[in-house]
Amino acid sequence: GGAGRVDSVGSLDVKHELTRALRADTRDPMAVAAVVRSDQLTMFPEADRLFVPRWFSRVIDCFTGRNPSWQAVDVPYHDLEHTMQGVLCLTTLLSRRAAAVCQPAVDEAHFEMAVLAMLLHDAGYLKSPEDRSGTGAKYTRTHVERSCRFAAEFLAVWGRAPEEIAAVQRMIRCTGFPADVDGLAFASESERICGHAVGTADLVGQMAADDYVEKLPSLYREFEEGEMPGLACVDDLIRTTPDFWERLVRPRLEGTFGGLCDLLGDAGGNPYLDRIRANVDRIRMGTDGEMGLRF
Repeated sequence: GGAGRVDSVGSLDVKHELTRALRADTRDPMAVAAVVRSDQLTMFPEADRLFVPRWFSRVIDCFTGRNPSWQAVDVPYHDLEHTMQGVLCLTTLLSRRAAAVCQPAVDEAHFEMAVLAMLLHDAGYLKSPEDRSGTGAKYTRTHVERSCRFAAEFLAVWGRAPEEIAAVQRMIRCTGFPADVDGLAFASESERICGHAVGTADLVGQMAADDYVEKLPSLYREFEEGEMPGLACVDDLIRTTPDFWERLVRPRLEGTFGGLCDLLGDAGGNPYLDRIRANVDRIRMGTDGEMGLRF
């Protein structure tokens, strides 16, 4: 059964001791916020020092039920840590792109919009207080557009300009899978780069996690409740993950998103991509892979 297969994969010895640690523990949002703030101030020394702690606090309040407008997130995979994985990867990427003096440069306003997009990209899984049936996973098919609506309302309350909100929504749509990213009407090249960075970080951040393989059953439960087609059981999801990486994710990262993931590396290697390869190898050692569906 599914549990047996997961146990066999999880017991394999290909762990992340062979790869470098990431820059913060994504289970600790404040640790992630500290790194994101450091990246912001390295790129923009005169930036608003309250931007990162203020927005992290506001979003964390939504995900943990401290904002009375929303129940605490109740999905097992697209939880607060998933968002932290994405935002840590995002600003690592953008700061290294800036250090490499890539052109065109991303300006401070677009950096802020990208961080907001990453913090809110899965807010569409949150439920209102009166929504008592099932979990937020029932919104799997529509969560990207729900996240865009959430962003529009949430950012407007805090005074962000309409053009900023529209840019954040376009960046959030870069996380849809599949999505017509090339068809998005980005307002500038800086916005396009940030959208591609958000899409890159969403994929890479989660697949590089130490417990990515162990959390695939949780992802399957979300897909099952969300009535996603194409997967008969959790074994299908696990078995097809290597081909998902090779045939869908890598071409998206290297093609659609312009290879931004390469900026996550340095002379010592690329810890994010090394971790993904280790996770994929763990699955390959226990399963045979073939094409599967993801969202």
